[in-house]
Amino acid sequence: MTGDDILDLMIAALIRKAGGSARHWRLAIGPVRVHHPATHLHCNWSVSPSGNPRDVAAIEHLLDEFRLSHSLVTHR
Repeated sequence: MTGDDILDLMIAALIRKAGGSARHWRLAIGPVRVHHPATHLHCNWSVSPSGNPRDVAAIEHLLDEFRLSHSLVTHR
């Protein structure tokens, strides 16, 4: 799974759970940064969500789930 794949999965999950458009959630989540697995053993990707507090809370809650189920991704 790539960073783009995980972003698409997060967007689909947020649309189902919180509504809104794919464009809205893509902007709120921001880019997926993929880190080297040697330095990030637990989870080698990260995002920096932005937007209103409701959106950030929804994203952070989803990130907790996704970090457990999709902890390692590959570069694009």
